[in-house]
Amino acid sequence: MTIARIVLLVAAVAGAVLRPLRLPAFVAPAVGSLVALLAGLTTWSAAGRALAPLASPLGFLLAAIPLAVMLERYGYFEQVAALFGSGRRLLPGLWVLGAGTVAVMNLDAAVVLLTPLYLRIARQQGRSELYLGFQPVILALVASSFLPVSNLTNLIALEKLGVGPLAVLEHLGLPSLAACVVGYFCYRAARRVADPALGANGEAGSGADGRLAGARSEARPARDLRVLAIGSAVVAVILAGFLAGPEVGISAWEVALVADGALMLITKRAPLGSIPWATALVAAGLAILAAAAASGLHLQGAFAGSGPLAELRQSGVAAGLANIIDNLPALLVSLPFLGAHGGAAHPYHAGAGHAACSLWPVLLGVNVGPSLLITGALASLLWFDAMHRLGASVSAGQYLRMGLRVGLPAGLAALAVLIALAPVVGCG
Repeated sequence: MTIARIVLLVAAVAGAVLRPLRLPAFVAPAVGSLVALLAGLTTWSAAGRALAPLASPLGFLLAAIPLAVMLERYGYFEQVAALFGSGRRLLPGLWVLGAGTVAVMNLDAAVVLLTPLYLRIARQQGRSELYLGFQPVILALVASSFLPVSNLTNLIALEKLGVGPLAVLEHLGLPSLAACVVGYFCYRAARRVADPALGANGEAGSGADGRLAGARSEARPARDLRVLAIGSAVVAVILAGFLAGPEVGISAWEVALVADGALMLITKRAPLGSIPWATALVAAGLAILAAAAASGLHLQGAFAGSGPLAELRQSGVAAGLANIIDNLPALLVSLPFLGAHGGAAHPYHAGAGHAACSLWPVLLGVNVGPSLLITGALASLLWFDAMHRLGASVSAGQYLRMGLRVGLPAGLAALAVLIALAPVVGCG
């Protein structure tokens, strides 16, 4: 039965990624979970237990994507990007904008919204579409461990293990910052890997590959201080709510929902079409199948132990699983084995218990690890689709090379800082 469960999980992931016959992404996970239930590979009660920890995280996802869409339609992201001008401040400025958007708004929303914006900036300023276009997907991975809301994996893990939101900032804040800093310098050094037609400073050359950036053919947006002020105020309130809300019993999805209401009043629009129902169904179906597969696996040894070598192993196993079966099911398969060696932590401090301590290298593995294979995360698939839809051709090979040059060293830097911090935060 274990083999059948694993086959169903792999088939569901493949169906969601490849979408045969152009079926919606949620069809394969939904059908797979139904087959598992009808064939007795799992039970209805087990399915309910698998879905229960996802209720709040998925609620946030459903509220956060429309929130980011309204900010984009309001012109906030474009106004912030315009602050960086066209000189040497542009690349680091866009890097900071991307990292902040991922951290506060969720990596999937950041990829969907920033990829078109960065391509538009490339066309406005005569830069390589491919080079600037890589920024959102790189940051969607290396910056997705700052806050619980940055990644659906973070929210699910915290909900399941009973770890509080401030613990994420405590344990993964500095490692994520290290990943972003190292990633930026590696990104600068890897500009010719992204696009061989690049000249100096990331500007497009005159190569014959047809990816020149439009030679400033598009007009730049006029400065609008009102949009900047209102948008920044909304983002500041959202960030404060995400960090402090759980302390007083307010969930991240409630904060996002209130912000949705405020922005609907400001923009006088309700972006109902942007609610990611399909993504939520994919996550729900994979959760049922991953829980069923995990019940027959014996991965305790992979996630056992403490200390630098154990954390390196735990992160490596999680990253490997993420690249093979996508990062969400990889996390769901891993979670049952994190609680097998000790009690859960206090809700607002993750210093106690093996489950909480081994969670952090695992989260780094599933969050940053998919920077190697384009099928490793939903965000990378969304980015790949957006790039092609917007006319910027990119290949899985280019993604792999950029991941090796940028994602891998960024992930190793984050893991090194995490290991160094372990004695300080109580996991040494």
